[in-house]
Amino acid sequence: MEAESIPSVSPLIQAADQWGELLLLLPLLVALEAVLSADNAIALAALSRQLKDPRQQGQALNLGLGLALLFRLVLIGAARWVLDFWPLQLLAAAYLLWLCLSSLQPLWWGSGAGDGAAAAAEPEAAAPTAGHNRGLGMVVLTLALTDLAFSLDSVAAAVAVSDNLLLVMAGGVIGVVALRFTAALFIRWLEQFRHLEAAGYLAVGLVGIRLLLRLGAPQLVPPEWVLLLVVALLFAWGFSSRNPAEPVEQPSP
Repeated sequence: MEAESIPSVSPLIQAADQWGELLLLLPLLVALEAVLSADNAIALAALSRQLKDPRQQGQALNLGLGLALLFRLVLIGAARWVLDFWPLQLLAAAYLLWLCLSSLQPLWWGSGAGDGAAAAAEPEAAAPTAGHNRGLGMVVLTLALTDLAFSLDSVAAAVAVSDNLLLVMAGGVIGVVALRFTAALFIRWLEQFRHLEAAGYLAVGLVGIRLLLRLGAPQLVPPEWVLLLVVALLFAWGFSSRNPAEPVEQPSP
């Protein structure tokens, strides 16, 4: 006699199967979230660094990712409909490409000769950034929207792994918590490595291009391992060179 044929035992076996699936797939989903969110963490760290006060940076990450978690749970709950709604994917792709290009422009080309001269002449007056001027609330909203745009890619991958809604939500919650700590690490690393911010935004652009290809030319979408390899190479470049150490002022004799 099979155990499943006994009515009193059958629910226990089904529960054991569900827990077995949880224990097996949850680490996979968390690892998937961590890998796919590495570029997301850099973008969130760079956006929160626009606030000069470290205390406000932490507040922005806490509030922004708290709001992002709500957005992500709604996205997972409506995944079957949302992932087939092409205008949302197009909007997310356009936002990620805009974020990439608008962020790389001052990093690589500066904001113009006049602005550069003014910044050199009055460095303290030029210190506040656009994010700082917008205030904490706007940075929080930007963080949440950025994570939502990234979530379209990670949620699609998670739903492909399992159709268990609660399991995918659990992976999403743990992924957001891990993202909070990863972004805090990247805030420090961005101050130490000169190419890391540019590498992160290039990875953001790759995600945007991938979303566009998925909409317009799905046959051209590269395999997941290709994207991960390119992102890994970008990160290797990002960590390849440290910022020069600030000179220590010698006391006058």
